Amino acid sequence: MNEIERCKPWIEAALGFSGGTHEYEDVAYAILQGQMQLWPADDGCLVTEMLLYPKKKVLHIFLAGGRLETLTDMHESVISWAKAQGCSALTLSGRKGWVKALESFDWKPTMVCLTKEI
Repeated sequence: MNEIERCKPWIEAALGFSGGTHEYEDVAYAILQGQMQLWPADDGCLVTEMLLYPKKKVLHIFLAGGRLETLTDMHESVISWAKAQGCSALTLSGRKGWVKALESFDWKPTMVCLTKEI
């Protein structure tokens, strides 16, 4: 079993909060194509993607699933890798609970994402 398949339960659980933008197969394909990055751990994983804006390059944490302490333990590694890729910031989209979980790491809410299905 490869790492993407091993992480499938965490990816699928996180996708339940993504607003229906992707299915597991979409994420797995993007990882295999190098469009997204998988950060596997023993009891959780992150999925990131590089976002290029006219004025900045950002590493976006698209999905996070598994044990919270495992995910926060990855914080410094993710930052180091993002800096090595030329990123000047990280972003994360997720549930409101991430605000409290990441406040000790100096993350600040900058915007709210609202969705209305039509």
